[in-house]
Amino acid sequence: MWCGVVGEFELNTLLGEETRLPQILLFLNKKMHKMFDKDASSIQSSGPQSIQEIAVKLAEEQQRLRQLEASSAPKERTLFVLGSKGVGKSTAINKFFDREDHAARPTLALEYSYGRRMGSGKMGSSQVLNVWELGSLDNSEQLLEVPMRSHGLQQLAAFIMLDLSQPQCLWTDLERAYRGLRETAQTMLEEATPQQRETLEQRAQERVKRESGKGDDLYTLELLPFPVVIVGGKYDIFMNLEPALKKHICCCLRSISHLIGGAVLFYSQQLPKLAKVLRDTISHLGFGSPANPFRAHVTDYNDALSIWFGTDNWTRISETGAMSLERIEARLGQSVPQQKAQQQNQLQDPVKDAGFSESIIDEMRAQKNEELNVIMRDVQLRGKFESVQN
Repeated sequence: MWCGVVGEFELNTLLGEETRLPQILLFLNKKMHKMFDKDASSIQSSGPQSIQEIAVKLAEEQQRLRQLEASSAPKERTLFVLGSKGVGKSTAINKFFDREDHAARPTLALEYSYGRRMGSGKMGSSQVLNVWELGSLDNSEQLLEVPMRSHGLQQLAAFIMLDLSQPQCLWTDLERAYRGLRETAQTMLEEATPQQRETLEQRAQERVKRESGKGDDLYTLELLPFPVVIVGGKYDIFMNLEPALKKHICCCLRSISHLIGGAVLFYSQQLPKLAKVLRDTISHLGFGSPANPFRAHVTDYNDALSIWFGTDNWTRISETGAMSLERIEARLGQSVPQQKAQQQNQLQDPVKDAGFSESIIDEMRAQKNEELNVIMRDVQLRGKFESVQN
């Protein structure tokens, strides 16, 4: 059983009042005293132990303690949710944590929440899931590093949520999210050790080996070092679009997902079946259950796509075979013309958003605006009066 909480972690006190040593050193200290006391009392019967024998016993105790701590310490994973604005990222997270969503307001920068699931039994370890949500892809280069560096790439999974109801803006959001993840990941890989890089590469290949390993697909992919799920949001609107348009969009999402070794899932909060699959997918990548949240493998563009890691290949996606990122973009642009990203000065002013209303602050702001307007009128009248005199 787990519960969702927003805020800081509760800190458990690991040290007693009698000592400042870490717990493991305190335990080893006591063990050493007992060991040497026992040896001293049995010198006459069994003889003294050698330094090598004592070192072996200490090494065994340390190994046992490491195993004990590994089984009892909280296991943490990080989910990073980013993508189109207004697609329902906050709603999906709130539903997963069983939080009310009636007062949800736009996410401006980064929002953080976490959940904890307790293990069964006395020795069951707790699992912690950190969830980061990026409000906007505009000027988000520095913000991307925060969730990705919080616990490292080995514990990270990402959800790229796209607005299917606006096909003309799909590629802009998809490309910015993908490039942001890849560039940040490459920077972190350069700082990692060779062993860490090899481990991440092996895990990425394992995720796609099921189908890609059968042919030459594996050598044409540009795998990201962590799981990525491309979520097509607002499917309840997309399902009513023209079949030809849906075909091109589905082909694009399948292509980019296969290229990076990801998964594809169509989602709508209005359709309980799809909402449950997304919730189960978050639980799987965050806590490891259920075993496979995608209960069906769907590639038909007339239905909601549901394609798990490593279950697609270039032959099934298109007759053109393997495609690069540039080729996928060009092919989509020919069929579905894409709009460029809006400039920052064209974005909606959050001050005017009712979701951010604060009565005291709004009243003070209104008063200052009125005072400013009076000053501006006085300046304009004085300017006109001086121009008449001249």
